[in-house]
Amino acid sequence: MMRKFAPLIVLTGAASLLAGCGSSGIFNRERPDEFAVQRQAPLVVPPDFTLRPPAPGTARPNEGTAAEQALDALFGGPAPRSRVEASVLDRAGSAAPGIRSQVGDANTPTVAKGRVTRDIIAAPEGDGASASTVIPGA
Repeated sequence: MMRKFAPLIVLTGAASLLAGCGSSGIFNRERPDEFAVQRQAPLVVPPDFTLRPPAPGTARPNEGTAAEQALDALFGGPAPRSRVEASVLDRAGSAAPGIRSQVGDANTPTVAKGRVTRDIIAAPEGDGASASTVIPGA
């Protein structure tokens, strides 16, 4: 009796395993990304009724991206800069937009600092007990 049902049990098991490899029905592996979903801002009545509605499919102007909303929630938005920090940033100016690509380029000229600099960088960390300074001309 068991010999009659054994092939049937094996065939049923193989068929169910093979059905798990399919891509339709409850075994569908194409799911939406739950982290890419962002909330929609509530609808508000504009104070100026002469505004034209936005074009379909364009981003809403009062919303940022999900990444911007997450950064704002984590860090509370941009902090006001102190007077000293604003002065330093004004004096520093701004960098060229592609500066990181230019610095990493093999054709960018570099200056060899010599063996002394290499030895200083490779020196082991000490406790500072035997540190001394030499002031030339003093």
